[in-house]
Amino acid sequence: MMTRDALRKMISWSTRVVIGKEFKIDAQLPISYLFSESVRRAVMLLFGVLRFYKLGVMLSPSARIRCRSRIFVKGSLVLEDNAVINALSENGIEFGNGVSIGKSACIECTGTIRDLGKGLRLGDGVGVGSFSFLGCAGGVEIGSDTILGNFVSLHSENHVFSDVSVPIRDQGVIRAGIKIGKGCWIGAKATILDGVTIGDNCVIAAGAVVVAGVYPNYVVLGGVPARVIKEIKPSC
Repeated sequence: MMTRDALRKMISWSTRVVIGKEFKIDAQLPISYLFSESVRRAVMLLFGVLRFYKLGVMLSPSARIRCRSRIFVKGSLVLEDNAVINALSENGIEFGNGVSIGKSACIECTGTIRDLGKGLRLGDGVGVGSFSFLGCAGGVEIGSDTILGNFVSLHSENHVFSDVSVPIRDQGVIRAGIKIGKGCWIGAKATILDGVTIGDNCVIAAGAVVVAGVYPNYVVLGGVPARVIKEIKPSC
């Protein structure tokens, strides 16, 4: 029977394979949890190899992927339970190294097959929280080491509604895209709309609605609509 220490080492190894750096397991974890987690990760690594033909992808059996040929993985990747990815788009999806997609998160690159979307690019170390939605029809770029909380939503296109004689659904869409810088933290349930450019090392408060505009580096945005509520001073 495997010891607690052996199980911790196994999990640490599998995580190191994925994220590319040392990963320590809390010594207080019960051995039953360590065992079940070891099995879960082994299964995810196996499914990753079978679907992506490379070591370093951890893919939950319940994750759903469409248009696999448009997905490009630079390094390691984790797709948790019930994650849904539709990569159909002009540029597909580019995952940097060490990206994680949380439980039941959804990435949708094309809303309709009549008009392909642009796609998604995630830098190294990006984390997408559980139940988040990334609508990438207008193109979404997220810089390295940015983390998205749970239930965050990004919408990179807008419906045209200028003609009252025509149903909105028939007036088409406009797409400016969304760009989020490096090292940002997007709080839970924040909404980011089309035409937004967020600088590096920013914090978006939970529940904020960020509307079209250019936002500088090192600021905290909050409110509906979001505005700069604080500056973050870089450490010397």
